[in-house]
Amino acid sequence: MKNVIKKSVLVVSTLFLISGCKSTAVGTIETVTPSSPDNELLIYTVWPASYAKEEIFQKQIGQPLQKKFPDLKIKHIHWDNPGRQYKDLIAAGTIPDIIMDDSHLNLNRYIIDNDLQYDMRELIKKYNFDTEKLNKPSMDRMKNITKEGAIYGLPFQIGDFHLFYNKDIFDKFGVDYPKDGMTYDEAYELAKKLTRVDGEITYKGYSQNPGHYMNYNQLSLNPLHPTENKANLSTDGWKKLVDNMRRFYEIPANQFDTVEDFSKGNIAMAVASADRIVKFYEDNKNLNFDIAAVPFFNDLPDTRYQPNVTSMYITKQSTKKDQAFQVISYLLSEEAQIELSKEGIVGPVQTQAVKEAFGKNLPQLKGKHTESIFYGKYADATPARAPGLTYHLVNTQGVFAPLIFLESKDTVTALRMTEERESKAILAEKAAKDELSKAANK
Repeated sequence: MKNVIKKSVLVVSTLFLISGCKSTAVGTIETVTPSSPDNELLIYTVWPASYAKEEIFQKQIGQPLQKKFPDLKIKHIHWDNPGRQYKDLIAAGTIPDIIMDDSHLNLNRYIIDNDLQYDMRELIKKYNFDTEKLNKPSMDRMKNITKEGAIYGLPFQIGDFHLFYNKDIFDKFGVDYPKDGMTYDEAYELAKKLTRVDGEITYKGYSQNPGHYMNYNQLSLNPLHPTENKANLSTDGWKKLVDNMRRFYEIPANQFDTVEDFSKGNIAMAVASADRIVKFYEDNKNLNFDIAAVPFFNDLPDTRYQPNVTSMYITKQSTKKDQAFQVISYLLSEEAQIELSKEGIVGPVQTQAVKEAFGKNLPQLKGKHTESIFYGKYADATPARAPGLTYHLVNTQGVFAPLIFLESKDTVTALRMTEERESKAILAEKAAKDELSKAANK
């Protein structure tokens, strides 16, 4: 790992020495683009987090690109704290050609707010790239950023969530395993049967990260108001969502642990992202577990979460947009997506060949119910908000922690308090940006 960090620092330091930048009005930057050969692209990865390990990036990205484009040189920087964040690259004028980052968490607050965004529609048309081959809700997540339909990025990986279950606990208490297509009501009944104290061991029936459940919710609810600068949580839809989850927490002795504790062996069911298949195995090689699809709402059968998308963005400052787009096009080809699927990565290209390749390179998946990986359909992406509104990353997890988990607030109160807090934060952010903009224009 030390060698990986040294390599990244060397790349960044070298680029910083040959570049510069000057700040302008809020949300915009003028940069002196680092001088580099025409056949060199700089890729900056924030997500997937696994690309902090250079060997993983090279295996999944660098080496395939080198093989496909032998005359192209790829430089890679991964986000780190401190020294390799957006602000550090921008301050030195080291603007990447391609950024890989989470679309929910960081597109608005880092890429758009730093004026790095570039509408890729012209390149999509120029190279006749078929966006229809990409998973529609993932693509909609990118199209719905603005009412104007600008496409600032193309989906690359999807951090899907699945239900992990400990077969030994089910066997111990004589309970049937979860099935794909199970409803939340059915999961709740299982959780009640499996939450019990046995000697000195407390078995928990169900665990889940409330933030993930809320952020990528199956009801396609947006915590931001569609036409006003405020949060929008005091609705029947959000109450339904919160009530559904809090009943699991309120089963006696089933207070949620972090889902990372699933590998310790005392949690019967836990919803976690697909990459935890490998992590749980590495944490406890004796853990006898399998996977199934997440539970569904009764009135939305077979509808799982909205896609948790990591996308690829071309920066407006890049002087090599055509080369960058060709790289992105290749990474979204069936050929490349099959190879990524073999590594246990879910992507936006979900042809039968891609699905059949899933996990082929991972011995940890041998015997696992990998058919559940692609079971059901994604919930629709939330629609775009009205133009000109301030974006704010709403802390939806705050409804549960601390208001419900620690303070035992009722659902309506917890939602109202969260809405009020987040609405104040939105107005504060708007005021701060307006003030900076005024100062810059004087």
